[in-house]
Amino acid sequence: MLNILENVGLKPYTTFGIEATARQFVEIKNQEEAVQLVESGVLRDKLHLVIGGGSNILFTGDFDGLVIHVANRGIRMVESAPDSALVEAAAGEVWHDLVSWAIKQGLGGLENLSLVPGNVGAGPVQNIGAYGVELKDYFHSLRAIDLETGSEKVFTKDECRFGYRDSIFKRALKGKMLILAVTFCLSKTPVLRLDYGAIRQELEAMNIKEPAVADVSEAICRIRRNKLPDPAVTGNAGSFFKNPVVSSGKAETLIAGYPGIPVYHQPDGSMKLAAGWLIETCGWKGYREGDAGVHPKQALVLVNYGNATGIDIITLAGKIQDSVLDKFGVKLEMEVNIV
Repeated sequence: MLNILENVGLKPYTTFGIEATARQFVEIKNQEEAVQLVESGVLRDKLHLVIGGGSNILFTGDFDGLVIHVANRGIRMVESAPDSALVEAAAGEVWHDLVSWAIKQGLGGLENLSLVPGNVGAGPVQNIGAYGVELKDYFHSLRAIDLETGSEKVFTKDECRFGYRDSIFKRALKGKMLILAVTFCLSKTPVLRLDYGAIRQELEAMNIKEPAVADVSEAICRIRRNKLPDPAVTGNAGSFFKNPVVSSGKAETLIAGYPGIPVYHQPDGSMKLAAGWLIETCGWKGYREGDAGVHPKQALVLVNYGNATGIDIITLAGKIQDSVLDKFGVKLEMEVNIV
């Protein structure tokens, strides 16, 4: 049964922990409620926003519309083959809980995405990625409800139009679909990806010589906990900016001026830069302006030390963007969704 609430505080529903109020708020716990919401007509000509774990959103003020909080749960194996398995997870499941479930089943693929904050439903929207792996690498399909018609639609990998931290749900279908569940194709004979970041070094420190998927997951959890703030303690949305992608010519110019700059070759010949390195080199790491700041261990993460507003965070982000553009001629794009 739908229960649409009035004037609901959103602080508990976002990892930035910033005060904001939704004029209306509804929680969706199953497909029937999603269809009921559409059929009720409450969405017609009304501003609405779908949220899950709230780990990639920054409210810069109150939301004068309806916030739809997806809270369905459940993980199940849909199909099992000799070398792989299809696993479906409800959009409201916590992402890391899915990763842990898969590991317990002996399934590989998602371990490098351990401890990525947020819920499963937001994963395809953002095409989340970490430590050399992106969601699209193991994505099979998803089920969603059309918020205009109430009909169910299944999206294949190609139909999602995945890009770097991008998908059709951030573009042509933004605000038009409510993702119900996501299906992944996971491996029973996983090929471990250990060459990104400090994974091998952490495994060595753990005295693991022949790692399994659980060991890789634990190593990544240790790395993340050491360098990234816990949202339960310090408000943040993880990486605030995307790693910029530039032409090979631009990268060569930057390498000539800054020999230590990290660059990553892309399949299309372009080069990806480390946004955190650019920000840190501009002197922002550990910077604080009131209760808005840059994390002292990871310059890519902007934090709320308690009472920062969304405007405080976005103002600081703008100053960082200007600084990086002035020094390197590179424009940083925000990864966090600004509302």
